[in-house]
Amino acid sequence: MREEERRSLPEGHDIPPRGETRPPQQSNVVPRKDGRVRIYFVPNLFTAANLACGFFALTWIFKYQQGGDFDPINTAIRLILVAFAADLLDGRVARWSRKQSRFGREFDSLADIVSFGVAPAFLIYRIVLQEFKEGWIIAAIYLVCGGIRLARFNVLSTQNGDSDGREFVGFPIPSAAALVVSVTMLIMWMVGMERSLGNLRFVLPGLMLLLSGLMVSNVRYPTFKYIDWTRARSVAVFAIVVIVGLLLARFFQVTLAVLFIAYLLYGLVRPWVSKRWRHEIESDEETEDDMAEG
Repeated sequence: MREEERRSLPEGHDIPPRGETRPPQQSNVVPRKDGRVRIYFVPNLFTAANLACGFFALTWIFKYQQGGDFDPINTAIRLILVAFAADLLDGRVARWSRKQSRFGREFDSLADIVSFGVAPAFLIYRIVLQEFKEGWIIAAIYLVCGGIRLARFNVLSTQNGDSDGREFVGFPIPSAAALVVSVTMLIMWMVGMERSLGNLRFVLPGLMLLLSGLMVSNVRYPTFKYIDWTRARSVAVFAIVVIVGLLLARFFQVTLAVLFIAYLLYGLVRPWVSKRWRHEIESDEETEDDMAEG
């Protein structure tokens, strides 16, 4: 009977032996015999925007001259943050529309290594690390660790049962880049009209080394991919979201840096956070208590 089933399957498919289970095949973009593939338009449009912003950021970083004003750096930072927003949206659009594919995952990784690997590494090199003879090593370490982080993510995402999509293993490279540029923006805001970052600039190389280690570590961070903003939550959570929004509007540089630092620290202390608080912060499942409270 199983031999008849095996004959009826399309070429390249098979059924497992008795007692053996195999992970379900992912629905992916299937290449045609002529080498062409069909892709989902909207999610990959956001990924393309991510990649373009990373490239434009690099062009502005090249314009910066040591001792000059920081306008090119400010523009590059904004472009990297726009790339972060686009990266945030492409995956969510794909999940909402059920248009996830292997092509999208690979394209996203290629965009990420430019926007969140090359661009921030080169930015910190231009404003701080080029002062030192071996400064390029720190930038290279960050870039290589970011590439390893992306490769590991792709491998884990293809393995059945390794992750349910609610946790990152290692600090995610988009958040690492956003943390680097937000802290840089905060330092530039603190020095005001000065054309030098002063001694505060030495924070950035140390931050890059810390992030390099965390990206390839086994520290787990919540993805927040499946947060349902329509479900009932506590009044305290609602108040916190409103306060953070107001702080972003009034003190953007400070609040943004604090948010990304808080995310970094949260992953480190997360194993010791109570299950109740972790559920409140991370979960998208609505409990009976939530329903009653709403």
